[in-house]
Amino acid sequence: MLKGHQSWIFENRPSIVSTGTIGGPFEAKGKIPEAFDILHEDMWINQDSWEKAQQKMLEEAIQTTLKKARIEKETVEFLIAGDLINQMTPTSFAASTSSIPFLGAFSACATSMESLALAASIINAKGANYILCAASSHNAATEKQFRYPTEYGGQKPPTSQWTVTGAGCALVAQDGSGPSVTSATIGKVADMGMTDPFNMGGAMAIAAADTIEAHLRDMQIDPSYYDLIITGDLGHVGREVSLDLLHDRNIPIEAEKYVDCGIAIYREDQPVLAGGSGAACSAIGTYGHYLQEVIKGNLQRILVVATGSLHSTLSIQQKAPIPCIAHAVSIEARGEQL
Repeated sequence: MLKGHQSWIFENRPSIVSTGTIGGPFEAKGKIPEAFDILHEDMWINQDSWEKAQQKMLEEAIQTTLKKARIEKETVEFLIAGDLINQMTPTSFAASTSSIPFLGAFSACATSMESLALAASIINAKGANYILCAASSHNAATEKQFRYPTEYGGQKPPTSQWTVTGAGCALVAQDGSGPSVTSATIGKVADMGMTDPFNMGGAMAIAAADTIEAHLRDMQIDPSYYDLIITGDLGHVGREVSLDLLHDRNIPIEAEKYVDCGIAIYREDQPVLAGGSGAACSAIGTYGHYLQEVIKGNLQRILVVATGSLHSTLSIQQKAPIPCIAHAVSIEARGEQL
């Protein structure tokens, strides 16, 4: 299964059987409202805290995924999921209500592809028949923890990004007619020496470039193999920086085939500054939008490179540089073969 130094090839081609995507009112006004199974009109979602609202969205994403697959939760062996909040409490509480054996995963906003890579690895090795993998975030909960409470009304610089309110979930199985998970590249932690928590895209750009370079090297392919290379939440700033880094390394990625979930979710006239972010960003962009394009036959092969900033409120206060990570997973239409 090991290919090269940091990649896996999944010879048994685990299938993504079904997905569930949940969003909030701001996401409903974005560019791809059709990517969501459920859209809420209220960010509170009838809960008494932002964190409980995030938990509720993850529960809904899990329930939606199971309903679409027409299986009971008792059929699922494992849930692999995570979020950005301290000790991943929204995810842990959602795992408690689901009563599915739980593996918590944390790669910040790269958690969606970390969980998908781990799920595919376990399924490929026949360690399970069904695994749910998921990630979630909530704008107000994340702002409260990492920056300032929304009510404070603090002004942000143009490099800043908007945390997606939502949850995305996928069911991975040994058999199925859905798209195949064909390979994954596990990223290394990297940093550019940046300390500005309002420029996550710029900080994560090096991790995206490193992982894409590693994936192409390990798989012995060039970027043209994929219809699209999709980053997680670099936004406008990080996308441009990472594209420059890739071109500096003589990796010929065409700009029009290099897209970002943080740019895809929101319209240009929404006040998201540099674009979307959050653990739900790549989960929703992948499972709700780009994966559906594979299912429709509009795309055959995609590489999803979810990016994450691994800083904490404490490390930022201590002026430490921002460590970042990116994990890549290749998804192909059933019948395609690397």
